[in-house]
Amino acid sequence: MDKKNIALVMGGYSGEHDISIGSGCQVYEHLDHQKYNVYKIVIDRDGWYCLADNGDHTPVNRHNFTIPGVDHFDLAFIIIHGNPGENGVLQGYFDMLGIPYTTCGFYTSALTFHKGYCNPVVKSFGIVNVARSVLIYDLSQNSLDKLNSANLSYPLFVKPAAGGSSVATTKVKTPEQLIPAIQQAFTEDSQVLIEECITGREFDCGVFRTKEEKLVFPITEIIPIGNHEFFDYQAKYQGFSNEVTPAECTDDITQQIQQTSSQLYDLLNCRGIVRFDYIYDTTRNQLFFLEVNTIPGQSAESIVPKQARAMGISTSQLYEMVIQSAL
Repeated sequence: MDKKNIALVMGGYSGEHDISIGSGCQVYEHLDHQKYNVYKIVIDRDGWYCLADNGDHTPVNRHNFTIPGVDHFDLAFIIIHGNPGENGVLQGYFDMLGIPYTTCGFYTSALTFHKGYCNPVVKSFGIVNVARSVLIYDLSQNSLDKLNSANLSYPLFVKPAAGGSSVATTKVKTPEQLIPAIQQAFTEDSQVLIEECITGREFDCGVFRTKEEKLVFPITEIIPIGNHEFFDYQAKYQGFSNEVTPAECTDDITQQIQQTSSQLYDLLNCRGIVRFDYIYDTTRNQLFFLEVNTIPGQSAESIVPKQARAMGISTSQLYEMVIQSAL
């Protein structure tokens, strides 16, 4: 049987470029190279290229997504966090070329990547709470009036509406900190979400539908340490957090998070591995939705691989199921 050609697509145009490269290299190490021809395809602003194990770069023909010696790819294993892999852009490109891929479709990807659009949709389902927020497009007086009229209570989170890894995200405690935080968020995206802070415990839950069944993974609790008050970029990638899997919480909280994640996976028409993030307000005993990650991190210490291992699924088994499901 001929070996399938797998394009492992990594990199991207956002501040998560290097994180994506790390995830992609981790996936590359765990794929079955006896079964597949795996090619590391790096996308960045200077061009698209195939990265060989010896470091050589071979340009990618973007008209038909081929490289010299490979006239077709059987599958695109997309591992780009952020633009253009998590926001639907690459999915639409591969749809036009007729190349299957491992993630949600373009519409689901575009919707879930934009927090300002996704949150109202999730709220409309009526299965989980969503924090109050305001979406602004600039720093005009109209935008400031819109923000003031919402009467959001401090502290606030200011974040790019379409972004990940908490890049350019700030916890704002006083009005004096608000405008600088908004300006920083605008460096990452053209739209900014200002959201009320929900205090409590942060939980994540991965979901993946195989060819035979839907897997809802054990939940993880994120506990920032040191001076990190939330799961920011440093807490995510520089060790300033404890991630407990399975989370040490009551069965009721676990079941609520897993059931909500399973429902959202279906209601949002998700495919591939998806991670849902929440805050559990311990004062009000209420679960609040934070966001959807349709291409969650896949480094050795990333949350979803840990959840899979806690379920008895090795990293290599997980990625094999991803490929078989997509094919």
